[in-house]
Amino acid sequence: MARVRRHKSEPISKRKRSTVALRESEKPVLLSRRIVESEPSELSVSSTFAEALTKQPADQVLTTASFTQVVIPKSTPELLAEIASTWELHPVLVEDLFHANQRPKVDRYDDVLFVVLKSAVYVDSAEEVEFKEFHLLMKDSVLVIICQDDRFIDGTPIPDRADDMDAYFNSEDRQWTSDRELLSLGPEALVYRLLDTAVDTYFPVLDGLQDDKDGIERQVFSGDTAAAERIYLLSQEVIDVLHTTTHLNRLTQRLGNGAAKYAIPTELQAYLDDVIDHLTRVLAEAAELREALSQILNVNSTLVAQRQNEDMKKISGWAAILFAPTLIGAIYGMNFDDMPELHWAFGYPMAIGLMVGLGVVLYTVFKVKKWM
Repeated sequence: MARVRRHKSEPISKRKRSTVALRESEKPVLLSRRIVESEPSELSVSSTFAEALTKQPADQVLTTASFTQVVIPKSTPELLAEIASTWELHPVLVEDLFHANQRPKVDRYDDVLFVVLKSAVYVDSAEEVEFKEFHLLMKDSVLVIICQDDRFIDGTPIPDRADDMDAYFNSEDRQWTSDRELLSLGPEALVYRLLDTAVDTYFPVLDGLQDDKDGIERQVFSGDTAAAERIYLLSQEVIDVLHTTTHLNRLTQRLGNGAAKYAIPTELQAYLDDVIDHLTRVLAEAAELREALSQILNVNSTLVAQRQNEDMKKISGWAAILFAPTLIGAIYGMNFDDMPELHWAFGYPMAIGLMVGLGVVLYTVFKVKKWM
């Protein structure tokens, strides 16, 4: 069921940090690594943006095919202010940077690319879709990834330990980490891969929604009166998915429209086409799911009306059965002196017999007509 979501800009509860700079403190944590000739270096931990930009292995030689990746698991106003000051960001961009809970979008401010992405996680126990927001800033050969929630872009919870963080970024299981051909195309390629990763998180969400939709169908045909509320709540989750993915689709369209203007390589356009294909599938499945839930709601309304009709038949039948003896009793209860059966010895048994007999006849008729 849908729940009131925490506003994305509200602070996330502090985690216990262990070793290096991930120990619980007031200083922000920045994770950076240099990628040279598609080969990523070891992860470095910094506490300032300037330090993250300059930190690199001593034996590493910079080339034109290198870029820096900076990940901020949890931002602070001071850190965002430092980024804005260091890069001299546009005031409008600074305002967006300080305000989370935004729709997915892409904007360019001079030489800075700003992208808002949202991935999704389905909480099956609550039947709720949780959206995780990420801000991407790209300038020259630097890509900054700012996490607004407690997960990375692929839905993995942000680890508490530095060793786990390093293992996450160096895992060959993650395509955007292991694809050397992709990394050789520069920070723009990583933006596209992150976009693709965010879109792919919606497929497990749709699977979870589909499973719950199947459960609702069984609930509807079992006659559970709580089915209607569950349909409405699940429909709201599907609508949220549709709205978010629609904005993601507009984001990809803007990136595609700017491919020629900003000289995006053909290889990157192929990655973007793949993202668009995935988004098309997500939008189609979400729309079908919304339509299916609408049909289930109509079926549920029909079944409820049918059950109410059956109940009304039973109520009407019993009312008619009870009306028969009431009618006979009313006739013999009239205050008339001259009534044929008034002083008859068998008048009382006859009246009782008529009441019972008429009730039995009516019950039999209604039973045959399946009203009872």
